[in-house]
Amino acid sequence: MSGEAPEIPAYSDLLWATLCAVRELGHSARLDEIDEWVIERENFSEAQLAVLHNDGPRSEIEYRLAWARTYLKGMGALTNVSRGVWATTGLGRELSADEIEPLWRKHQAERRAQRRREADAVEADVEPDANGTEADRWKEQLLEQMLTLSPAGFERLAQRLLREEGFVNPTVTGRSGDGGIDGTGAYRLSLVSFPVFFQCKRYKGTVGPDKVRDFRGAMSGRGDRGLLITTGSFTPGAREEATRDGAPPIDLIDGEQLCELLKKHQLGVRVAERVVEDIEVVESFFGDLG
Repeated sequence: MSGEAPEIPAYSDLLWATLCAVRELGHSARLDEIDEWVIERENFSEAQLAVLHNDGPRSEIEYRLAWARTYLKGMGALTNVSRGVWATTGLGRELSADEIEPLWRKHQAERRAQRRREADAVEADVEPDANGTEADRWKEQLLEQMLTLSPAGFERLAQRLLREEGFVNPTVTGRSGDGGIDGTGAYRLSLVSFPVFFQCKRYKGTVGPDKVRDFRGAMSGRGDRGLLITTGSFTPGAREEATRDGAPPIDLIDGEQLCELLKKHQLGVRVAERVVEDIEVVESFFGDLG
C-alpha cells in the first residue's frame, strides 16, 4: 500500500544492538554515540529515520532506543555513570545474544509483579506507549516549547545559551535562509579565543548532510569553525560530513544535547533540589523570547 509507514523495530529488538554499541564504544558512550552506532549497524533507511514519535520533534527510532537503554538499566546490563553517559555493568559485559531475551522476559515479569504490589496507581511505572520515558518526559515538553518560538526567538535562545557556555559577545546577525549565518561569537579557551559562526534549525526530525554542507559554504572565506544547533537530530551522514577530512569542522548540538545544556544553565527549566530531580518547563521564559 502506497504511503504506508516503514516498519520500526520494537524496543525489545533493539536491546542487543544497544548493548553492543556501548561495548564496542569502549564500554561507555554518550547518547548520540549509541544512537549513531545502532543506526549505522542496523542500516536503517532514511524513511525509517524520518518517522517521528507522535509527530513530535523526536524520531521513533531515537524514542525506542531511549527505552532500550532504560530497559537494559533495569535488567542490570547498563548504568548511567554521568549525565548523558551510559556504561556496561559486569553483567552487561558478559551477556550473550542468546541470554538477552530470557533476561528481558524476566525483567518484564518482575515489573508486572511490582506494579501489582503498588497500592498507589499514580506511582506505577510508565508504559512504553506513553509520551516518553519517565526521565525524558521533560525533554519532550521542552523541545515542543522551543518549536513554538519564532525563528528570531530561537536565535535569541541560542545566543543566551552560548553566552552561558563562555562565548564572548555572541551576536545574532539576522540573516535567514538555508546556508545562512544566524550568529557569531568568540569562544575563549584559556588565553586564546577564536571566532565561531552558528546556525539554528527548529526541526521536527533529522538534519541531513546537505544542511551541514550549506552551512559550511556560508562560512567560506569568513571563518573556519561552525556550530549547528537543532531541536531535531542529525543523520549519520550529517555527522560524517561535519568532521570530514580537509573541511572546516562543524560542531553539532542536537535536541537531546540542547535540552541538557538548557537544564545545566536552568534556561527555561527549573530543577528542584530533591532526591529525585523535578524538572519543570517554564513557558513564560519562551514567551519573552518571542
